[in-house]
Amino acid sequence: MTWRATVLTLFPEMFPGPLGVSLAGKALASGLWALEARDIRASATDQHRSVDDTPAGGGPGMVLRADILAAAIDAADIAQDRPRLLMSPRGRPLTQSLAAELAAGPGPLIVCGRFEGVDQRVIEARNLQEVSIGDYVLSGGEIAAMALIDACVRLLPGVMGKQASGEDESFSEGLLEYPQYTRPQEFEGRTIPEILISGDHAKVAAWRRAAAEALTRARRPDLWAARAGQKATKSTTDG
Repeated sequence: MTWRATVLTLFPEMFPGPLGVSLAGKALASGLWALEARDIRASATDQHRSVDDTPAGGGPGMVLRADILAAAIDAADIAQDRPRLLMSPRGRPLTQSLAAELAAGPGPLIVCGRFEGVDQRVIEARNLQEVSIGDYVLSGGEIAAMALIDACVRLLPGVMGKQASGEDESFSEGLLEYPQYTRPQEFEGRTIPEILISGDHAKVAAWRRAAAEALTRARRPDLWAARAGQKATKSTTDG
């Protein structure tokens, strides 16, 4: 079955956007995955195609209405086994493990919010799982949805040229990726580390591992601490 992303948005013309080029675009064109962008306004019921209203309790901005968004979700008519996501800065962080989990399934329905947010009742009524791409606020969920889809698509079978190219990347083992080099041998007085051109695969692997660990400790102490905690837990569990 083809992995499919169904996106609910007020701006379907934004898709496929960047997803239509490079690896994702080639895979889309060849049928390795499918994309459907649906207009939330198609479920509006008045002549102005209104989808939002003022926040209950007062405050600035507008909120996407529960009835309109629920109708849009229902009209998408997706299978029950497909995840229903809402891109939201208060959601579960998008990680490599979450991307792998989603890529292994049939593909999600993704709701892109706008304005001040989405009526909480539709989140609960339609079992939307909130997902965040970072601790900042965007104008809408479309860019976040593209990031999530791209992270998943590149993990699908046949999308990347070599499966190994995805196994040594950042976060694949809870580590940042080691530094990469290529020709020329010397650039502005800087040379490629000798060990990388030694032909000794074991030493190259050890160097890369040490470099990845050093970078992670220095730049992402949160990842390093989590990794250390996982090792400690495994050691205790294994007795």
